[in-house]
Amino acid sequence: MRRPDARRAVFLGLFVVAVGAFAAIVWRTGYNQALDQLARRGQADLTLAADRLTGQLQLYQQLAVLIADHPSLDGDDMAAKRAFLLQSADKTAALDVVLVDERGRVEVSATGSAPANLAGTEYFRRALHGALGEAHGTNSATGQRAYYFAAPRFDDRGQVIGALVVVANIEKVEAEWRGARPVVFFTDRSGEVFITNRSELLYWRRAPEGVGLIPPRGPAPRFETATTGPHEIWHENWSPYVPQAALHLSRELPRIGMRAEALIDVSAAQRIAWLQAAVVAAVCLAFGAILFVVTERRRTLALANTKLEGRVAERTAELSQANAALRREVAERSAAEAALKKAQDDLVQAGKLSALGQMSAGISHELNQPLMAIQQYAENGALFLERGKSGPAAQNLSRIGSMARRMARIIRNLRAFARQESEPVSRVDLVKVVDSALELSEARLRSDAVHVDWDRPTAPVWVTGGEVRLCQVVVNLIGNAVDAMAAHDVQRLDIGIRRDGARVELEVRDTGPGIEEPEKMFDPFYSTKIVGDSEGMGLGLSISYGLVQSFGGVIRGRNHPEGGAVMIVELVAADADEASARPEVA
Repeated sequence: MRRPDARRAVFLGLFVVAVGAFAAIVWRTGYNQALDQLARRGQADLTLAADRLTGQLQLYQQLAVLIADHPSLDGDDMAAKRAFLLQSADKTAALDVVLVDERGRVEVSATGSAPANLAGTEYFRRALHGALGEAHGTNSATGQRAYYFAAPRFDDRGQVIGALVVVANIEKVEAEWRGARPVVFFTDRSGEVFITNRSELLYWRRAPEGVGLIPPRGPAPRFETATTGPHEIWHENWSPYVPQAALHLSRELPRIGMRAEALIDVSAAQRIAWLQAAVVAAVCLAFGAILFVVTERRRTLALANTKLEGRVAERTAELSQANAALRREVAERSAAEAALKKAQDDLVQAGKLSALGQMSAGISHELNQPLMAIQQYAENGALFLERGKSGPAAQNLSRIGSMARRMARIIRNLRAFARQESEPVSRVDLVKVVDSALELSEARLRSDAVHVDWDRPTAPVWVTGGEVRLCQVVVNLIGNAVDAMAAHDVQRLDIGIRRDGARVELEVRDTGPGIEEPEKMFDPFYSTKIVGDSEGMGLGLSISYGLVQSFGGVIRGRNHPEGGAVMIVELVAADADEASARPEVA
């Protein structure tokens, strides 16, 4: 009996080793696949962070170019010049705006933080050659990190007579995404971390080996690197807010002379790989156990048959029953194996579905009206400049900048809505929101000859919500109403606000054909516009529905008895919300 037992032990040992090896292969494959997905999402996040940084810095670059030759900087009135520069710095949150002559001497500084002479700086020397100079460093007066843009100033003969330097405050640029995931940092050509969403990594430098970072002072913390397929994994203990095992991604940003890098936590990928390996190992072990039990039972039965061969006639009935029971058990085991296989397939399919992520939510549809307003202001500004009216032209340029910032806020809010995120609600004047929406839609209303009857309250009507998101909703309702009335002779838009207890209702009525299917109007991609129309995506009301719900409101629509559609946005009154938040006094 010892020899068969030894063979079974060897077989079981080989089976366990084979299951372990197969589970290891599954773990490695699943880990690599999870890292591939993580790398794709990380590259998208890194690209978004890099584009956000370059876009924010470009605002200061455009400021330097736009006001370099502004008429307010001509003449000898230093007080007027400083007031103009201070106003520009305040509007853009710039650290300083400096006017420099051709010798590098500072004529006027908005905040007085600039040194007396900038002749030795690289960005000023580049501006003297008629190009836009850029550089980054630490402001000597305030000790803050700054990015410098120097735009040349020309006289009537085209000669450089100096430069206008805009100093961007990097801390202001970082404020919107500090602490966000993943860990992102930007290193300059010397390898120093100059911008990051983890302040503890500031001024760290690239290690002499070219991989990893070391602090400016003190001993270098633990750091190791490993390669898994095409991916580079960093193992370190730099900070509680930096993952100890992270996928390292990078991309060059020649536009600002920096390198963008990201550290993506791989713990989720490891958990997925372990889960897949555990499921596979469990299935294999379960199958092996079933096979072993069946084999052992058959072996036992064979031994019994050998010993009881002489008593077959007597025990035929018992053996038949035993065989039938054994066949039922084998059938039950087979059914259990099939059910286990199906559960595994369902688990794999669920994993695929969960990896799809979320889609973007129609950003182009929500930016149409601000773009039209920017186009109108730009055309007006060009006409004013042709006529020599720099004051109104500057106002139009300022409005363009305001619209651009408004577009950025709209994009941020749409992205938050698409990701089921929401900014904190606040106290908003609904009258001001409607005024803003009508201002954005003014060109469209004028071109379509739509008469607007806006029963405007004389006093502010305060509601709880988000100003930009609520403005988006109103603009969308106005746009839908104008589209609906396009083929009608009478085009009138009635807008009114009324208070009903703790609720405030905004009503928008048009003279169009009405709502064909009210029960489907808020479904995504539902539209009654012409198929193929660039403005008929069917997402407007669906997005508006979600935005209004995000701050506790309700949006509904109905047909008016006299014709046309009526859209009602019901919001929580701000004073009612504050009253409910106050504790009761006994």
